Formats: sequence, C-alpha cells, structure tokens
Amino acid sequence: MRFNSTPDVPRHDRTLVWLRRDLRLRDNVALAAAAESSERVCVAFVLDPDLLASERMGAPLVQTFFSAVGALRAELRERASDLALLEGDPAPQLLALAARVGATAVAFNRDYEPGAIARDDRVTRALAAAGLEVRSFLDHVCFDAGEIVAQNGAPYRIFTPFARRWRDRYRVAPPLPVPSLELLDGKLLARERIGATREVPEPEAYGFASSPDYPAASEAIAARLLERFTAPGGGIEAYADHRDLPALDGTSHLSPQLRAGTIGIRTCFARAFAAREAQTWTTELIWREFYQTILARFPHVATGPFQDAARAIAWRDDDAGFAAWCEGRTGFPIVDAAMRQLNRYGWMHNRLRMIVASFLTKDLLISWQRGERYFERRLADADLAQNNGGWQWAASTGTDAVPYFRIFNPTTQGARFDPDGAFVRAMIPELDTPAYPAPIVDHAAARTRAIAAFASALGKNARQE
Repeated sequence: MRFNSTPDVPRHDRTLVWLRRDLRLRDNVALAAAAESSERVCVAFVLDPDLLASERMGAPLVQTFFSAVGALRAELRERASDLALLEGDPAPQLLALAARVGATAVAFNRDYEPGAIARDDRVTRALAAAGLEVRSFLDHVCFDAGEIVAQNGAPYRIFTPFARRWRDRYRVAPPLPVPSLELLDGKLLARERIGATREVPEPEAYGFASSPDYPAASEAIAARLLERFTAPGGGIEAYADHRDLPALDGTSHLSPQLRAGTIGIRTCFARAFAAREAQTWTTELIWREFYQTILARFPHVATGPFQDAARAIAWRDDDAGFAAWCEGRTGFPIVDAAMRQLNRYGWMHNRLRMIVASFLTKDLLISWQRGERYFERRLADADLAQNNGGWQWAASTGTDAVPYFRIFNPTTQGARFDPDGAFVRAMIPELDTPAYPAPIVDHAAARTRAIAAFASALGKNARQE
C-alpha cells in the first residue's frame, strides 16, 4: 500500500497521528503512513466533551472506547512512548500539542459520519492555516465510497450487486493489512518528550454508569477473538449454521472491536478469506462496507428514511408500548429476552436485532428512529451506518430490492431460532410465573394494521417471514 510519501526520505521530522475510531497500532493506515514519512511519530486522542454529551452517546460505547484508550496507552508506554490524551475542541488541542512536540504534520483516518466529516473539515482548515500539513487516509473500510459503483458510475442502492462488485474488486487487488507495527520501530516519540497529558477517565466523569457486563476493547482482545473464531475448528466453520441461534456462541463478537477500531478491517477480511467455510461471514463483513458506503453517498439517511416515500408512513405515538419494548416486558419472550440482553450487556445478537426491530416498527408501528436512538445509547458497538442501515432494513424504509414488507412473527421466530427456549429462559427467569406480562399486542391484528399503514404510504404488499 502506498502512502504518497517517499520511502527512506522522511518529509517531516515529527508527525501527529490523530486517532478516533482506530485505537490500534497494527494495521493502521494513517499511523503507517506517518511512520513511513517522518522521523518521529506522536500518537494522540482527543476527548470531545460536546460529543460525549450528545444524546446519541451511551454508556456501553463510552466504556468500551475508554477501555480501548487505556489499553492503547499501556502498550505505547511499554514502548517508551505515550498516548497524548487531550480534552476539548480538537483543533486548538492538536495545534497546541503540535507546537509543544515540534510536529509539522497531522495524519488521520477518514470517517464517513456526517458530523465527523464536518468536524474533520473544520479541524483540517484550522491546522492547515497554522502551517501544518494534514493528510487523511482510507482505513475504516476496504474500498472508498466511490470505488464500488455500477457500470454507469452510480452508487449501488441494493446489496447483492454491491457485494458482487466488491468481491470482484477484492479478488483483483485485495487491500492487505498494512505493516504499522514494523514501521513504528524507533519512530515513536519518547514519553518524556510528549509530556504529561490527562489520565484515562472513567465513564462516570461524563455522566455514564459503568458496568462489568459491558465489553472491553483492546488490540489483544480483538486478536484473541479473531484467532478463536477463524482458527481450524473455530466458530467460522459452523457460522452459517449457528449464527442465527442466540443460545449458541456462534458469532465472532468482534463488532465492539471494529467499532473502537482495535482491529483493522483488512485484517478481518484477510483471515476470513483464508479460512474454511468463510463465505457467510465475509458476506456479513461486506454488509458493513455496504452500509458505510450508503451513509457516505446518501448522507440523508442519518436523519430520515432512505426512501423518500417512507416519510409518509403514519407512525404511532405509543409511549407505553415503546417503554415496554425498551424494558423487555412486551409479553413476547424472544423480544423481551433480546432487549434484556441489550440492556444488561451492551450487545445484542444480530438475529435478535432484526426481530426486535420488526416488532417495534411493524407490531407496534413505532418509528424506526426511536428504536435507532435507543440502540445507539445501549450498544457498545453503536455505529451510525450499521445501526441506521439495520433499522431501515427492518422498517422497510431503507435500501431494499424486494417489493414487500418483512413482518416477523415473534412467536414463530422464537420457536425457530431458540427452539428449546434456552436463551429466553436465561434472560427471563420469571417466564413461567405470574410476574411475566401478557402480550401487549395481538400480532395478527398488528400485522394487518402495519400492512395498511405501509401500503398507504408505499403501495407495497407484505409477506410473513
């Protein structure tokens, strides 16, 4: 991989690498590029109080990120360097750090979220105005949003042709992991030269409650998860059969690590394509690429439906129903068990995410945006592109080629994917007692109501799955 720099002839004496959702030393494009083009590299992370105060920020994500920040700092200190941990508006914070350590350049990896794009543009202008060279790099996905396009150059709106073109492109020129760690030898700025910066905070410092049940993130954790999953005899070999069964530990559990960036996506794809029986898991990773591309090419999805006609859907204002859904007391065991998993662990099995999203948007006819926001505040892997794409898929408002609505029957979904009730009983100990509530809605009647509401807005038919 080239970084637009000349090997063996550093262009800068010192470069700052501004980390955000890429909290790792290995397979990090911006970090590798900085190490290749500089004599010394200073790694920085900026805590943004405004971002942490956002209504879209939740305790699981904050705790997971802070654990990744702490792990990264520890590894850098083992290498006689440090993570420059700053707090405040990124532009003045980075400018002050650059002046203190004598850096003349800043490198970072690009983010596709609209708010991040606006922030990065603002910060880039401020740094450039002060005379710093600023370079950004593709790291979060394998291919940029403009690379996987149709023959006419238009972005794909449907997953299947996107995935086909993506696989064709990968076969020709796979974006392999970059050798960040090797390039860093002798390049990391000494800890004493960086000076003292703030300590890694606890979530409580920003008003979030910690929990021992939320996932931790680090490069070491991510590497262990990937090795366990992709090694011979690992979960990837049975993934196609086990991935929809929440009672089994059949998924990679890498989503919080990918969200914090403690593992590179190129590393995941390289291991996936090298493993046996990896087709299904690689498809799931390509879905991640697809939703990131959708957000980049159609940023309006961040605030509204992908399909303009879906704005006319007559959602219900049902606060009591929404509260019952949030708290896992709808009277539908698979829905309630899933929500309790989310509320306790900051994570939910992917099949369950589809089931609870369908229940909220179809059975209760409550807007997908309320569910999306709730997930954002409860998931350790909360990612705008993935979360939004999943919710809009379930709500029939997003990218979708098929002319019908997906309406899951929560009872049959539970019988199919938790046939012996092991997962439900683990999450709902009071299931067989009078304390467990009766269903808050009749599914058949709710299905009829949903079909009428969606047909009025979109003019489509529905089918049961």
